[in-house]
Amino acid sequence: MFAAPPAVEARLFARLPDSLRITDRRSGWAFGKGRAPLHAFLEGPVFDRAGNLYVTDIPYGRILRVSPEGTFSLVAEYDGWPNGLALHPDGSLWIADHLRGILRLAPGASKPEPVVETVRREGLKGTNDLTFARNGDLYFTDQGQTGLQDPSGRVYRLSAATGRIDCLIDNVPSPNGLVLTKDESALLLAVTRANEIWRLPLHADGTTSKVAAFIRLSGGLAGPDGLALDDEGNLAIAHCGLGTVWLFSRLGEPLLRVRCPQGLSTTNVAYGGPEGRQIFITESDSGSILVAEMPRPGAVLYSHRTA
Repeated sequence: MFAAPPAVEARLFARLPDSLRITDRRSGWAFGKGRAPLHAFLEGPVFDRAGNLYVTDIPYGRILRVSPEGTFSLVAEYDGWPNGLALHPDGSLWIADHLRGILRLAPGASKPEPVVETVRREGLKGTNDLTFARNGDLYFTDQGQTGLQDPSGRVYRLSAATGRIDCLIDNVPSPNGLVLTKDESALLLAVTRANEIWRLPLHADGTTSKVAAFIRLSGGLAGPDGLALDDEGNLAIAHCGLGTVWLFSRLGEPLLRVRCPQGLSTTNVAYGGPEGRQIFITESDSGSILVAEMPRPGAVLYSHRTA
């Protein structure tokens, strides 16, 4: 085990305005989240090339855009539960939707179109997050209601070249956020209900083997959710239910803790801002986006080694 890393405090970047908060209806997605209607539940942050931040509002099927100045606007609203977002090289937004599978929102469109709704004529459990490889292959998680009581969550790869869908693994207790390592030799996967990050080595034939627990966390009311990688290969982990984002080195050493003042539902993260050195965090319960300055390349924040 390691000593606790140094901590920094995130600050508020933007708050969902009252005009975009839903107060007059309920969502079926909110099962088990209390009696009061959810005003929103922000997730899936991703930046476009112009510096706009896109987020999802899961219970009300909305895609929202946040300007560099922190102003929210509605991009799309449809019948679904959008969770993760990824930006395709063609500028379209791809959506992991819990109800409808993998969707694509073309630039300028107000409704997404389906990409993956079933796999081999079987329905999906409930897709959660997604990421693109440099060659255009898409990796996505199928989480549904899986957990330690039902470790049957899946991770898929959709080949850009052939359109073929391969299941990499099908025994995950709540697969959530995912990101490729810098050399794309492995996939790092947040396994929320096990409070772990798994490492999946990737083979050219669409398979994996010798899957390992890369990082083990503890605490919180949920577990690791969204993931992001910086230019040095350090891994940022949104720890939902702990109000924290962790930063780990590419070797799995803890480097930094980002404390979030708005609430405990730190669900996802994305790098942006000047030189990509700021991390933007969705705090879903408060409908807030937080931001924190991250270390410069080569900065020594923490080491467990002694002379």
